[in-house]
Amino acid sequence: MWVLWLVLAGVFGVAEAVTLTAALSVLGGAALLTAPFAALGTPLWGQLVVFTVVSGVGLVLLRPIALRHRTPAADRRFGVDALIGEPAQVLREVRPDAGLVKVRGEEWTARSFNDTTVIPAGTTVEVLRISGTTAFVHPRS
Repeated sequence: MWVLWLVLAGVFGVAEAVTLTAALSVLGGAALLTAPFAALGTPLWGQLVVFTVVSGVGLVLLRPIALRHRTPAADRRFGVDALIGEPAQVLREVRPDAGLVKVRGEEWTARSFNDTTVIPAGTTVEVLRISGTTAFVHPRS
């Protein structure tokens, strides 16, 4: 009977590799942990209890962790999206058509977000949008 549990663990392992659901690997682990009980002569109902308990505990404890690591957090931004909302220091006067700011230690060409705003050098601004290599900024309140 223990060989059947090992075969079942293998089937769950292959199915997990194909589907990447994290649930099937827990079931495969439960089948793998049940095999020694079968080898020791535990009756079938005892084996099923071991499989059920290990599966239940595994699904309750491990699956949420696996899913959390599989899907990125919604609030985690990277690349230029991470610069939106960041403070920047104006290095060269920012106008609607030209300017230069320093954001997180990097120099960016900049434009004022408002078509009429001129922001003098030395002012702290907020990055509102990034388009290509240009940061659109507005004076911080």
